[in-house]
Amino acid sequence: MKRPARLKFAHLPTPIEALPRLSAALGGPQIYVKRDDQTGLAFGGNKTRKLEFIVAEAQAQGAKTLISAGAVQSNHCRQTAAAAARFGFRCILILTGEEPAHASANLLLDQLFGARIIWVADRADRDYVMQEIYKETLAEGRMPYLVPYGGSSPTGALGYVFALEELMEQNSSFDWIVFATSSGGTHAGLTLGKHLFRFKGNILGISIDEDESWLKKHVSVLASDTAKLLGEQKRFKIRDVLANDSYCQAGYGVMTNLEREAVQLFAKYEGLLLDPVYTGRAAGGMIDLIRKGFFNPKDKLLFWHTGGTPSLFADRYSTEVV
Repeated sequence: MKRPARLKFAHLPTPIEALPRLSAALGGPQIYVKRDDQTGLAFGGNKTRKLEFIVAEAQAQGAKTLISAGAVQSNHCRQTAAAAARFGFRCILILTGEEPAHASANLLLDQLFGARIIWVADRADRDYVMQEIYKETLAEGRMPYLVPYGGSSPTGALGYVFALEELMEQNSSFDWIVFATSSGGTHAGLTLGKHLFRFKGNILGISIDEDESWLKKHVSVLASDTAKLLGEQKRFKIRDVLANDSYCQAGYGVMTNLEREAVQLFAKYEGLLLDPVYTGRAAGGMIDLIRKGFFNPKDKLLFWHTGGTPSLFADRYSTEVV
């Protein structure tokens, strides 16, 4: 297996911690957490692993500017801006929404890292604007590199292929890995890692905003394309991907009692902070599945914490249960 170029700046391996009080409160399987909220770059998160490979590729191509896009409170954009600052790139972010009167949480951090921010009102226009900015930056001789939404390219997905290898070296006894999935890079990397490193458990992505059929098709293709970067000829099929879209009907970034309860339970029983968009929704789905008896009570569940905690401090979120 090939080992692509990588810049090692994440704080790895991230720890695995048991959650005994939460497990007892829910009366189900043993729950553990993989702390990728502690990867170290700008409050950490799953994008840091992806950026180790993405930034290495950008450097190899002679890039001088990183361009990416996301929502106003994008965790991906926050970590991309931080990586750009650390390695001497300019950074341009295309954010969907209306510029707030004052910046908070991830947006505040984007500004602190020196990112140039371009606002677009409609998500449908975001890709077009990003391509136009790419052309302008290229014409200026500033050598742009497009960082895909969520870092979810084959290069970015490599981060979670090797995250699964890391897990196998720590503890391979888990029956389930549960995590938040959206743009698919983390999901694809774990799916490929399961195959390459012979993880025997199940890998279940709880969708944040995409329907199950799209996720399964997208992740299977992305995992297959990622395998090619490693010199592996593995073609994944839709049935190889496990996803659940039962908890995303409220829409992206819309906080419901599902997310509020999950954030509160993790904080109350374990002193562990989740974010309201990604890990809060994924943990809420996991909790609901435990209550419904989806998992065997004897199972060992690993909740993979993908970060995002700065979003707790965004003005529009509240953890009050209503």
